[in-house]
Amino acid sequence: MWYGLSSIFARFLNYLLTPYLTAHLIAADYGEMSLVYAYIPFLNVLFTYGMETAFFRFSNKEEDPKNVFNTISSSILLSTGLLTAALLLSRDVLADLFRLTEHPEFITWAAWIIALDTLTTIPYAKLRNDGRPAKYASIRILGILINIGLVFFFYSLLPGLAQHQPDSLWAEMYDPHLGAGYVIIANLAQSALTFLLLAPEFFSARFSINKKLWTQLIVYSLPIMIAGFAGMINETFDRIMLNWLAPVGSETAAKEQVGIYSACYKLSILITLFIQAFRMGAEPFFFKQAAGEDAPKTYARVMNYFVITICVMFLVVTLYLDLWKEFIRNREMWTGLKIVPVLLIANMCLGVYYNLSIWYKLSHKTSAGAIITLIGAAVTLLINFLFIPTFGYVACAWATLACYGSMMLISYLWGQKVYPVPYQIKRLLGYFGVMLLVYAGYTFIADRLEHTIWRLVAGTFFLLLYLIFIGKQERENLRRIPVIRRLV
Repeated sequence: MWYGLSSIFARFLNYLLTPYLTAHLIAADYGEMSLVYAYIPFLNVLFTYGMETAFFRFSNKEEDPKNVFNTISSSILLSTGLLTAALLLSRDVLADLFRLTEHPEFITWAAWIIALDTLTTIPYAKLRNDGRPAKYASIRILGILINIGLVFFFYSLLPGLAQHQPDSLWAEMYDPHLGAGYVIIANLAQSALTFLLLAPEFFSARFSINKKLWTQLIVYSLPIMIAGFAGMINETFDRIMLNWLAPVGSETAAKEQVGIYSACYKLSILITLFIQAFRMGAEPFFFKQAAGEDAPKTYARVMNYFVITICVMFLVVTLYLDLWKEFIRNREMWTGLKIVPVLLIANMCLGVYYNLSIWYKLSHKTSAGAIITLIGAAVTLLINFLFIPTFGYVACAWATLACYGSMMLISYLWGQKVYPVPYQIKRLLGYFGVMLLVYAGYTFIADRLEHTIWRLVAGTFFLLLYLIFIGKQERENLRRIPVIRRLV
């Protein structure tokens, strides 16, 4: 609970920055920030090259866990030094490639963020392996709070201090043309603080590499790195391709497209956080149920409630989009709200895929997960390459849906051959189909209503209709729940 909830809470705190940053950054600057944070996950995968997972695997397998810790820590330290030096030396080339020529310093700061985050990966893993969840969670949450505090200082307090004290240090620190740079600086401070707090774990490693063990670690971790790259393509590469291929006349306009797309993507927060929470609790539950005779039926029942929940969440966001759009404070970015339903359905497909993935975890065919992720990455690249030059960020949204939808479908078809689960497909499709009908009915009426209050009333009416439909469909199952049975 400490690990999962701290991760969810940290992510939620990061989401809370969205209204603030969209209020203080123009679309192009927000897009530039989004681009930096699209590249960082790719480089994180390269810098860590699957060693975190290898640490958990081999620490519980080897007779000498300290040897594993020393070998992995030493390997990470050497590779991080070399890769960071390569990034810093090629800064200007990368700035041209990433279209960050006006702010090449962003590359420098990002390189140090990646380096520090990489060096804290194994200490974080050691805390988890040693059973020290409180320290793990405290450091994560403290780092996020420092980040948020610095962002607030840089964009709300520093400009005033610089204006009223023109000859002070504050004036030297403030650069009105830095745009998203202060967000990156705040992140760098967070990474540095995290490294300092984890220094006891980091420096507890002795520099030594067991060559035989290191070879085994690399063989084990490289497939994880490849799958990680594929996963990052599915999650963030659409922003990079949008910056390169957007059907606009300038780099600034392309960054505006990235900013609009990234801001609107944030509106899938409700489903995203639920999926993360579900994964935190579902995997231990699924593995615990695996030994029982009714395990497949249990998985099917869980899928029913999961789909019902995300369908309701889809409607809560789309039927009240007049409220949710205020999450994006820059009204110029509201032009991208039309892609929100598409992105929500895409994340629904991703959630169902995670639910389905139990088949290859229980049958020890984890390579299937990597293959499915690679197929999803191919779909992402192909659709974005073909259609971004014509449709811009709309193509990115549909590519995300096609990616996660194909992963979901492949996992279901493949899984039913290896580990059959009696999913109630007709019922699940019915829930999804009625959800779409409810949304379509609301849209037809809402487009003819001028006032926001009446659109919210209409949204409430259609949401209640869907809940009534679900209640009737699940009447018998709901009565089996002890609390509900006592109430009725």
